[in-house]
Amino acid sequence: MIDGTQHFIPVYNTKTCLGRCVELLLSQTIEDYEVILVDDGSTDGSGCICDEYAQRDGHVRVIHQEHSGLSAARLTGIRASRGAYLGFVDSDDYVEPDFYESLP
Repeated sequence: MIDGTQHFIPVYNTKTCLGRCVELLLSQTIEDYEVILVDDGSTDGSGCICDEYAQRDGHVRVIHQEHSGLSAARLTGIRASRGAYLGFVDSDDYVEPDFYESLP
């Protein structure tokens, strides 16, 4: 169980911006977190990028599923949740390193 925050990122064909999004989440100033990448049937290599992050960093978990849409990908992430707090970020979003720490 993760006592802290879990970040859910639905991923669908966002190969060009996914890396920056994940890197910024991995550089958060909080320590107890997990990044769950839900690959929603990407066909552009985004799923492979997700797997590479999971192999390199223990904070990252990947779930692959057939393309079902954004809402279904988010629901998959929620169902896989083990944390006390949930954070939703899209794969083309960028957050500041203290984004989660600065929340009340």
